[in-house]
Amino acid sequence: MIKEAIYHRPKNNFAYAYDTKTLHIRLRTKKNDVEKVTLIHGDPYKWGEGAWQYEAAPMKKMAATEMFDYWFIAIEPDFRRLRYGFELKSGDESLVYTEKGFFREPVTDDIAPYFCFPYLNPEDVFSAPSWVRDTVWYQIFPERFGNGDLSNDPEGALPWGSEDPTPTNFFGGDFEGVIQHIDYLVQLGVTGIYFTPIFKATTNHKYDTVDYMEIDPQFGDKETFKRLVHVCHENGIKVMLDAVFNHSGFHFPQFQDVLKNGENSPYKDWFYVWDYPVQTEPMPNYDTFAFTPMMPKLNTAHPEAREYLLEVGRYWVREFDIDGWRLDVANEVGHDFWREFRKEVKAIKPDVYILGEIWHDSMPWLQGDQFDAVMNYPYSHAAIQFFAKEEITAQEFIYKTTEALIRYPENAMEAAFNLLGSHDTSRILTVCKDNKEKTKQLFTFLLSSPGTPCIYYGDEISMTGEQDPGCRKCMIWDKEQQDREMFDYIARIVRLRKESPAFGNRGTFQFVTANNETNHVMYTKTFEDQTLLFAFNNSDQEITAIIPLDLKGKKVTNVLTGEEFAYEAKSVAAVLAPHGFIILEF
Repeated sequence: MIKEAIYHRPKNNFAYAYDTKTLHIRLRTKKNDVEKVTLIHGDPYKWGEGAWQYEAAPMKKMAATEMFDYWFIAIEPDFRRLRYGFELKSGDESLVYTEKGFFREPVTDDIAPYFCFPYLNPEDVFSAPSWVRDTVWYQIFPERFGNGDLSNDPEGALPWGSEDPTPTNFFGGDFEGVIQHIDYLVQLGVTGIYFTPIFKATTNHKYDTVDYMEIDPQFGDKETFKRLVHVCHENGIKVMLDAVFNHSGFHFPQFQDVLKNGENSPYKDWFYVWDYPVQTEPMPNYDTFAFTPMMPKLNTAHPEAREYLLEVGRYWVREFDIDGWRLDVANEVGHDFWREFRKEVKAIKPDVYILGEIWHDSMPWLQGDQFDAVMNYPYSHAAIQFFAKEEITAQEFIYKTTEALIRYPENAMEAAFNLLGSHDTSRILTVCKDNKEKTKQLFTFLLSSPGTPCIYYGDEISMTGEQDPGCRKCMIWDKEQQDREMFDYIARIVRLRKESPAFGNRGTFQFVTANNETNHVMYTKTFEDQTLLFAFNNSDQEITAIIPLDLKGKKVTNVLTGEEFAYEAKSVAAVLAPHGFIILEF
């Protein structure tokens, strides 16, 4: 066995408390190198006749990537504490892997070598709000969703959809525009809205906050926003706002005071100014988001700045009953601030959802003391590479998706925010080069995946657009110009996710097969006695794919057509149209 490939570490995604009774334990080994893994485990204080008393339990191979196999077991320790190691076998070779290295057989005269999960403290269990795992989100860029009140249009606002979007033009989207189209969202089946920033700012995107305590006038006032939240809640829709705590806007009054008064400003330590006088050209002499002088970075460690931002978090939850915060550029803000932010907002509303915008491995933020989830770009990126861009093979898609699935604990993955596109990316139909069958494949994959999925406004009616600003077009409300067939399909898949536990976020996800020659993949979702098989053809040719499951004598239903049948042979083949797919229930 290749010892260098064997890896485990407690208190992260390899050993964690799934709930107040259960520990999940994972082990990594070299791909196809180990035949059997047994968990050696026991209470550290359980001894008899001078020897540690342990039990042995077989582990299951849960997943495989290009280089590694991953093994899994769920354990309920009798007294919420555990010492453990791993017995690995391959042919005639046997090893016991512990924190202190490898042994030929289990050590019983000393527990010091073994891995330790000291105690399963209930308060340490990662616990995202229970409602999140069953939520289907819809992202709204408020300036472009609907103009319901012409009286609050910003100066120079253009007629709705009359021009392509630019970084600087306005079309007058507002809260009334959302309220007037709430029935549309209900028909689609979404149960959560994620709004990009709504606070007072100078741009159309509002990520340059001027006043965190005020609604931007072009969207309406606080009473209108309260009514919007109320209407959403009446229709079973949660509301999540976008907070930009990494940086403020250039016209943030506190920063303007620093520009005016320099070192004498009482707000000078709210920012990271290198020297004085403050300058913006040719390069800013203060920390910023990227190198943008219009977005000075905030010092969240400064007591007054910190309290200001914490009160922002509390205020909109306390006064407007919002259900979530999406945190912009969250990875550039100190962990200590996020720990306090979590305590403060959850003291007001314990089930508020805290979502961090992080595009890379986010395990340090998902320990249960900071975020409930992150925007799960690595997961959807693999699907886009495979289905839309055809940049990777079917097998590589399985490997990359598996890596994303095991990157975090299972209870964190259940709340992960999955998306195909946003205000920061090209629209998914454009990425698919206007191939609507590919787009349907991607939405089917998204909505049947672990995590909480999000639809970017307009994608459900086949809107197109390149990266910002092209992806920020005005929503199309003329039904004659909408792709109603795509809308109906996505609404149907949303309904399946909500009505079928196996299809939705209760089902256990497992890849079945991948074929690089025919470019197809299959996976199952299983919940109790219900199993769904998803088979996707990612080629432009019709293919016949063998289903590597024993379906003989079982009642099988084609979920999309309702057709029911029973197979008489073990070996079953499915005919898949070009970029087509089937969903079978049995």
